[in-house]
Formats: sequence, C-alpha cells, structure tokens
Amino acid sequence: MPRDTPTLPDWFDRRPLDQWLRQRGHDAFADSVAEICARRLNQPTNGDLKRWVAALAELPPAQGRHLDYSDSRVRVVGPDVDPIALRETLMRFHPWRKGPFEFLGLPIDTEWRSDWKWNRIARAVDLKQKSVLDVGCGNGYYGWRMLEAGASIVMGLDPILRFLMQFEVFDRYETGPRRNFVLPMVDTDLPEKLGAFDVVFSAGVLYHRTSPIDHLRSLAGALVPGGKLVLETLIIEDDQPSVLVPEDRYAQMRNVWFIPSPEMLFRWLRRTGFEDIKTIDITPTDTNEQRSTDWMTFQSLADFLDPEDASKTIEGYPGPIRATVVATKKKAE
Repeated sequence: MPRDTPTLPDWFDRRPLDQWLRQRGHDAFADSVAEICARRLNQPTNGDLKRWVAALAELPPAQGRHLDYSDSRVRVVGPDVDPIALRETLMRFHPWRKGPFEFLGLPIDTEWRSDWKWNRIARAVDLKQKSVLDVGCGNGYYGWRMLEAGASIVMGLDPILRFLMQFEVFDRYETGPRRNFVLPMVDTDLPEKLGAFDVVFSAGVLYHRTSPIDHLRSLAGALVPGGKLVLETLIIEDDQPSVLVPEDRYAQMRNVWFIPSPEMLFRWLRRTGFEDIKTIDITPTDTNEQRSTDWMTFQSLADFLDPEDASKTIEGYPGPIRATVVATKKKAE
C-alpha cells in the first residue's frame, strides 16, 4: 500500500482472504481491498465506529466458546454470562436487521426473518466447494448459511459499518478455518473483469442502484466464465418488459430507483452477459417476514404499507414482491 494509506486496525483481520486472493493471482485486487478497507476504517470523525470497537472488547472471552451455524439461527455457544449485561452490550449495535442470531442463549430477533429468504434462495444453486461473492451482504448472516451449504469461501461486501461490526460480534467466536468475510466495500470497488468467483449473490441491491445495468455488469465481471449469478430483487407484476420508477419514495425508501417486471429483468440480464436465466421464486414480502422487534425498534414494513390496503405501499404503488432468479455468465463474450 502507498505510504500515506492508513494501516488496517488490529480487530479487522482478513489475512486468510488476502492469502486466498493472492494464491489465485489477484494480487492487485488484494492490494486494492486492503487500501480501501484501511481508508474506510480510519475515519477520525466516526465516533460510532470507536464506540462499536469498544463494545467488542466488552463481549465475553472467545476461549471455551464457539460459533454454530448448522441451522437457521447463527449462534455463539458456550458458558452463559449475565444476560442483562450481555443484552446491553449487544444493543449497542442496534438496529439488528438480518438474522436470526443467538448469543449464549440470548435470542436476537432481527427485523428480517432472513432464514425465510435463505430457504427460497438456497435451492437456486449448488454451493459445494464454490467460492462466493455476496454483494450487499449486510452483517454476514447469509455468509454463514452459505458455508453450511458447502461454500469454500465467502467474500461479502457492504458499506454500512454497523453491519460490519455486527459481523465482528460473531466472527470472533469462529474456531474453525475463517472462510466468511465482510468488507466495507461496494460492487463499484470491484475491477471491471475480476473473474474470481464461482457464484455471485446480489440480494436486495438492484433496485437501490441508479444504474441497474452497471450493477449487473459488475456482477458479471466478478464471475468466472460459466459462473452463476443468484439475484434477488423487487419486481412488479407485468408480463410485459416494463419498469416502475417511483416519483419520490417507494415504501418510504428514497433510494429505490428501478423496479422491473420479470421480462425486463431477463432482458437486462441478457444484455449484460448472462444466459440460461431461470426464475426460482416469486414471493410477496409481508409483515411476518419483515417487522419491528425488540432488537430493531424503528419503523418497519407495517408502517410503510397503505393502512387501508396492505397490497399497496403508503405511496399507492404495488406492495413489495421479490423474485429470485439464477443466471449463468456466458463463457464467451
């Protein structure tokens, strides 16, 4: 790294990932990852990050405890501690949006029942011995599930530092080889033609991009030829190639730009180098899957739907429906 680049903090250890990238000839990208992460984790004005790092030091010692992700709830297992003090420490990372998790017997009831989404996504592709890139990975919940499904390594990207620190809460209890990683990065940080991963996941990201085509191109560029894309996104119900562009907000979200119909989504994928495109699942999102909890006390989906007609958003648009599709990167462009 250049001399003026900050060094990575001690708690942020990604050496196994760095080694994996370099063993596969991606030295320049490994250097770029280290530089980007160092810059984003050394912001002197980020008081939240300092508080989160201090909270990590208050967690129970890792010795005698381990991480278990053999079922839907990713959990830290081992000798119990004072649950009241533990909850206070974990709540310093609030809001907890993706999960569920459990920490020494204390359930963390997250906003999203991400295990429901995972059950829909998991059947889309075989992950056994596959390298995976998870764009918009949140706090790494899906990465643990991917490892349980047989993935050899998972590199997750998410720019929200709160999610990175939630990942760190659990990652420090991993006693086996470290193979799940969350980085404070986005897909635009990827080289144009990286060609490093067997499978790329993008869940809940496409509609937040001002250029969905550029997002899909970046996903294609990260894949090896013949690699698989698993894409989950909001859609509109229309058998024609159409797109909903919200006037201002969609379900109170300002950063929703393009919601395609399935036919338009397939067209975008074909134009960006994918083939053999298949729809795996289409499911409306309801208030059982996304809701406020004691661990995410802010407004949630119920507050963003029309109180008189739950099939519509509060702005009058069709309510959230999510599709999961799988596609193959063409072997020859």
